[in-house]
Parts: sequence; C-alpha cells; structure tokens
Amino acid sequence: MSTQWHESLRTGYYQDLGLVNWLLRESVMGEAKRRKAALGEQYGQEKTILPWLPVTQSQADRFVKWTSTGAWIGIGVMIAVWVTVRFIGPSFGWWQVN
Repeated sequence: MSTQWHESLRTGYYQDLGLVNWLLRESVMGEAKRRKAALGEQYGQEKTILPWLPVTQSQADRFVKWTSTGAWIGIGVMIAVWVTVRFIGPSFGWWQVN
C-alpha cells in the first residue's frame, strides 16, 4: 500500500470514523502478526541453505569471505617465496639458479 493512500485516509472523509486506524492496523501491523503466527518459533531466525545442512546464509557468506582472504594471503606468500628463491637468494650469493 502506498503512503499517499494512508495520508488520504488520515486527512479525508473517514478521519472521524475511526476506520483509518483500524485499516492501518490491519494492513500494516497485522502482516507482522500473521507472519509471526505462521512461522511460530522460527520467526526472526535465519533460514538454512539446505534443509539437511545446518548452515545459514550469513554463515556461508562469512566462510566465503574468510576462505577468499586466506587464498589471497597464500598467493601473496607464494609470490614472496618465488621472488626470494629466484632473485634475492642468488643476488646475495646464497645459492645458484640454473
């Protein structure tokens, strides 16, 4: 429902009849109550990705974030080791690369 409709009810003909408050309560506030009644104990809880896997979407997102960060750190360490083995070690005379 649009805000304009709500405002027209507040300022229009039905203002004195008390119908406005009833309509607003039923259309806006009633939806949350109906949703809460329908979901029961699961109201306000996150759904799992799969019914048989107890992992929520936010947990999956955190897992992807951490593993992506770890992968990039691993790539950086691998590049640093390669630069050390290929260029830094031979330039200091620690070993020879053929």
